[in-house]
Amino acid sequence: MPVDDTQPLISHLIELRKRILNSLITVLVVFLALVYFSNDIYRIIAAPLMEQLPKGANMIATDVASPFFTPIKLTIMVSIFVSAPMILYQVWAFIAPALYQHERRLVMPLLFSSSLLFYLGMAFAYFVVFPIVFGFFIKTVPAGVLISTDISNYLSFVMALFMAFGVSFEIPIAIILLCWGGIVTPESLKRKRPYILVGAFVVGMLLTPPDVFSQTLLAVPMYLLFELGILLSQFYVGKSGKRKSINSENESDRDAGDNLKK
Repeated sequence: MPVDDTQPLISHLIELRKRILNSLITVLVVFLALVYFSNDIYRIIAAPLMEQLPKGANMIATDVASPFFTPIKLTIMVSIFVSAPMILYQVWAFIAPALYQHERRLVMPLLFSSSLLFYLGMAFAYFVVFPIVFGFFIKTVPAGVLISTDISNYLSFVMALFMAFGVSFEIPIAIILLCWGGIVTPESLKRKRPYILVGAFVVGMLLTPPDVFSQTLLAVPMYLLFELGILLSQFYVGKSGKRKSINSENESDRDAGDNLKK
């Protein structure tokens, strides 16, 4: 391979390493700032369950090291979530040179809105879903059974719900990207509305307790986010057509230049 051909690849790898290091340093700085408050952070995360537990019931640690490592593990996850905007910016900075000017103006709002929607999904889970879910679980405990939830298992459960709701709230971004890439169109998605509505309630049934109220709490926001995605995707589809037109013009110019050389 000629030396000149390897230079762009090396420069891209150096740039990629720089962006990854910036992201890791950001997570490390946030972690060092929060690690002193790791027990307080866990107490905040455990609050929705603690408020639902019967009087005198507490959480337990079945492993000797759990009281130390579980809050630390949570703090690492929180550091990653808090650093998400900076991480997404590093992704943006890496891919921006390969984008057209009008594409840059479109991608940046997508990165910002994806972070915002993910945080909104987590907030929705914490303030709305957790009280309902834990209240349901506590009320269905058989008589004579003492509730003592392990702190490590609880963390795994709530983080799974955080991720589920955070990802679910990314529906508008996913729809915009699919339409922008030409995989689907807003018109085709509009024709699938009945199936999407049923699918939203199926997802709500899988992620929430088996009662209509809690299922609706997830299904309705998901469907509304689907409609929002369709609305916003129409703007991006128009920009996608503009991008294809620019690419066609560039290809035509190159072909004309090649013909003149011949």
